[in-house]
Amino acid sequence: MKYVDTAQVQKNMNGRLLTNRLMKVLFLISTLLGLIVLIVLFYRVLADGLGWINLDFLTNKLSTDAERAGIMGAILGTLWLMLVVAPVTMFLGIGTAIYLEEYAKKGRFQSFIQTNIANLAGVPSIVFGILGLTVFVRGMGLGNIVLAGGLTMALLVLPVVVVASQEALRAVPQFLREASYGMGATKWQTIKKVVLPAAIPGILTGIILALSRAVGETAPLVVIGIPALLIPFPDTIFDKFTVLPMQIYYWTIDSALVAEYANLAAATIVVLLVVLLIMNSIAVIIRNKFQKRY
Repeated sequence: MKYVDTAQVQKNMNGRLLTNRLMKVLFLISTLLGLIVLIVLFYRVLADGLGWINLDFLTNKLSTDAERAGIMGAILGTLWLMLVVAPVTMFLGIGTAIYLEEYAKKGRFQSFIQTNIANLAGVPSIVFGILGLTVFVRGMGLGNIVLAGGLTMALLVLPVVVVASQEALRAVPQFLREASYGMGATKWQTIKKVVLPAAIPGILTGIILALSRAVGETAPLVVIGIPALLIPFPDTIFDKFTVLPMQIYYWTIDSALVAEYANLAAATIVVLLVVLLIMNSIAVIIRNKFQKRY
């Protein structure tokens, strides 16, 4: 019978328990540091910007006079941008995910596409700005209008939607598909009536993340030449426009010359956060509704 050194076993167990406690403390400290930085930044933004938010600030046009400056043009530009980004991203992203998961044969071609989509998710946003400048602004001659900006941002967030939609489709149990086929349904009927409804919560989560990133991105719009200071309001997707992040960028740079611009930038950040919160809340409500149903 093999002798067991109980003292050594106890020593090893104590060592593992100590390591577990140390890692728990380390992760707690990491979490607290992130929260503290976030709270400090949020407090500074609210302290500097809340006093500048009023009806005139939300409805006025941009102005070089800090007291009369408003962000209505940037708000409208952001909404117009999302009206282009959302449908393009949803149609192409979900369609690509359906093809790769439900139709494409497993092999080198499918693996090649999958690898490149995963790589695109990690490409710096400024690269997509250069692509948009080359293809949409100059190649197609669109210029720096809402449509060109929306298509550029759609390319930026498309990989996120594709990957999230694929994961949602994979999570649908296979027996649901087999039951549908057993009832005589075609492949498309099965995808439309069974797979997609069950995968909608996961797909919406990816779309939420994608649109939130698109709303807050600045680098691609700077590259394609979106103006930071634009007086007219955009009325269609063929008008020039500016967005909330660009306005924050403009006021932050010029705050060294005009101190009030720092307060205007902080107030615009608060508005942008509210817009993101509203978008996410609506999407979460829709997602939860479908989760309860399916």
